[in-house]
Amino acid sequence: MTLSDIQSEESRLREFPVARTKVFLAHAGDCPLPKRVSDAIASYAERCCEGDQEQFVYPAVLAEGRQLGASLLKCQPEEVSFVGPTSLGISLVAAGLRFRKGDNILIYFDDYPSNVYPWMALAEQGIEVRLMNTRSLGLIRPQDVVGQIDENTRLVALASCHFISGYRINLAAIGRALHDRNILFCVDGIQTLGAFPTTVEDVDFLAADAHKWLLGPCGAGILYVRKALHASLNPPIYGWHNTRCPDFVAQERVEYRPGPQRFEAGTHNLLGLVGLVEAMRLLQEVGVENIANDLLDKRSFLVPALQSKGYTVLQADTPPENASGIVSFHRPSEDMSALQQKLAANGIVTSLRTNRTKQNFIRLSPHFYNTQAELERVVGLL
Repeated sequence: MTLSDIQSEESRLREFPVARTKVFLAHAGDCPLPKRVSDAIASYAERCCEGDQEQFVYPAVLAEGRQLGASLLKCQPEEVSFVGPTSLGISLVAAGLRFRKGDNILIYFDDYPSNVYPWMALAEQGIEVRLMNTRSLGLIRPQDVVGQIDENTRLVALASCHFISGYRINLAAIGRALHDRNILFCVDGIQTLGAFPTTVEDVDFLAADAHKWLLGPCGAGILYVRKALHASLNPPIYGWHNTRCPDFVAQERVEYRPGPQRFEAGTHNLLGLVGLVEAMRLLQEVGVENIANDLLDKRSFLVPALQSKGYTVLQADTPPENASGIVSFHRPSEDMSALQQKLAANGIVTSLRTNRTKQNFIRLSPHFYNTQAELERVVGLL
């Protein structure tokens, strides 16, 4: 499957059956599964009727999954763990690090709660949790980060892209600035991984589930932990898989296993991982750079088209290096909830999101298989 294949409607509808009945523009929420991903899961599930569920894919699916994940992230396979939801991955990092008295961490309070609550919980340990100030929703620049840290800052936790405004941060610039000051950098990568290059050369930790831009099943996420930090991150979960227990016999001393298994406490979600591996194969075929360019083209159409209808688009003037596949809009005089229901009644799937002031936004998040005709249909209905 390539982007040029999408030009063939027969191929597009075969690979993405959802497009037969809907215009699906909510990939920043929960994606529909591509046919090949669904088939891979169904085929494995059918085989599982024949015996031990693990024997049909284990350990090959883990090895290939780590390799594919490493290719997406530009890291080593032994730095890729499978722990499930983004929330769990971030929580493992937050609860697994050892902080000292006087340390502070910097977070963005208007991020998705999965990247807020695990860090807020550290306040109970006496850690100062600082809330970042920004000019507007999700607009986080390297200078904003540098200006709000000090010599006691131990870690900064941010999302690679804001889930409402769609502003995509400069991971490399922020990460380099933090590392120059010996500050750790943890990233919620769920809103860019699979849609835009999301590499971890300047990141210490990253978590992302598969059910958005990766086009995979729910609960089959990736956790990246820089290899040099494995020994210093002690996950607060214990099981047969992430601890040493030869012959499944508990030992007198609890010791974590080395490598990515350190963060994988128990039996893997193999159904989910089979789907994730197939989804990552698809993304490799199409190419993340190609997907990113396509999404920016779609945004360049949607933003002025929405503005011409009298809507306010969040971060409308965002430069391409910070733009994403998310386009959120509203009009103060209009009931955005009713408008979203109108779109749904016409077979168009979008997301309704709300900011801290209770302003509703319709969020559009197309993927590479959505067509120009579909986007024009949406604009025509507004």
